[in-house]
Amino acid sequence: MGFLAVYLIAVCTPFGQRAENAVLKGFNARPAWIYDWSGAAYKSSALPPLGDTAMPTLVAGVAIIVAVTLMRRCWWQGCAAIGVAAVTFGGTEVLKRILPRPDLIHAPVWFTEGSLPSGHVAVAAGLALGAILIASPRIRPYVTTAGMLWLAVSAAAVQAIHHHRPSDVLGATLLACACYSLAERLLPPTTAPGITLRPRALPAIALALSAASALVAGARNDSVTQSLVYAAAAFLCASLLWYTAAEGPAHTTRRTRPTPG
Repeated sequence: MGFLAVYLIAVCTPFGQRAENAVLKGFNARPAWIYDWSGAAYKSSALPPLGDTAMPTLVAGVAIIVAVTLMRRCWWQGCAAIGVAAVTFGGTEVLKRILPRPDLIHAPVWFTEGSLPSGHVAVAAGLALGAILIASPRIRPYVTTAGMLWLAVSAAAVQAIHHHRPSDVLGATLLACACYSLAERLLPPTTAPGITLRPRALPAIALALSAASALVAGARNDSVTQSLVYAAAAFLCASLLWYTAAEGPAHTTRRTRPTPG
């Protein structure tokens, strides 16, 4: 429902299209602070999963999930983690091609190409949530924090170099969160990730670091407004990941479910 709302508001209304086109003015990626690490620079080494590293990052991430699954022998969680990563990325590629982007405001032709959801953000979000599924309870909160930081940087960067709109990164994150929630509910109760103990200050630290990472990765020298919009969208993506993995409805349900006897 969240994904559908983002699509309908941002893509299928004149207000949404004008708002997003306004933060995409200018096509020069060089003013972005993360330009040298984005893959947009000639012969630059892109920070995974940016640039041409998206598919290699996905393959390497799935290989790591398989390796951890074999070591921990968590077969159900491993299959679910691979499914989350694969379905998230595959879903973005399919949706990007079938979701229409009507020209409601007679925008220039370069503004009418469909780009929702973002494949690069889907790789980061899908792999991060997949890693959370297979992580042991002791380190799961820290894996979630690392995933938030990676997602915040990736989501902010693809906006700062004007490869994607804010709705694109939010759509990809919402799709990944939906896949994770579905996988978590389909897992057998004995294998589904339950409530894990974490340091009391970790949520605040994770959110603060995600906000800082989004600000740096989304910053541009030529526009403070654009930088703040990109950072806000990226921080929202990181917050959605945290809520889904650490504070989601499934955990509340599992906490309050009565036990036999």
